[in-house]
Amino acid sequence: MNQMNQQYPDQPGQQPTMPTGVYAPPPPKKKSAAAKVGIGCGGAFGALVLIGIIAAAVGGSDAEPQAATAPAKGKAHGDAEPAEAEPKEKPKAAHTSPVDQFKAFVAKNGSANEKAAIGHVTKVQGAEEQNDILDSVDIYTDFTGGMVGPHQSEGKLIASVFADWKQSKNGLVTIYDAKGEILSNGNF
Repeated sequence: MNQMNQQYPDQPGQQPTMPTGVYAPPPPKKKSAAAKVGIGCGGAFGALVLIGIIAAAVGGSDAEPQAATAPAKGKAHGDAEPAEAEPKEKPKAAHTSPVDQFKAFVAKNGSANEKAAIGHVTKVQGAEEQNDILDSVDIYTDFTGGMVGPHQSEGKLIASVFADWKQSKNGLVTIYDAKGEILSNGNF
């Protein structure tokens, strides 16, 4: 046997010496409890910051704030003159919904398969304002089955057509089915 090369420690608690030419890495250092807590808190803080950024990007309101008007000088509240009648109908060409704009783009530029898939789109959310930092758009459809369902390819097609319509340096479009399950997603 090879007992001649084995060396025993001279005193208890000593490690045996390694033969020449053999490298033994030092044992890994264990993290202290404070380091583990610090890393955990840093990760939680990072997650909260990310959620705040996403909420700020998506949480914009479409409603415009109403400005309060003060009565003219010398008139009391009850003496105010009646306001002029505003037109009851707004011009239709002034603003169309994002889903209508998207469908119009595909009707003009899309293939037959793209036009068929876009016919199932019911809502487009987040496509109006982009900042190229974190652009997130949600497209809702009347398809069913989610990612593993039979309409996953149509979801990818819708995401692809959306990327043709809108461009962003850092955009993500997510396609949902009728139950709100993710059907597909893609970059734009």
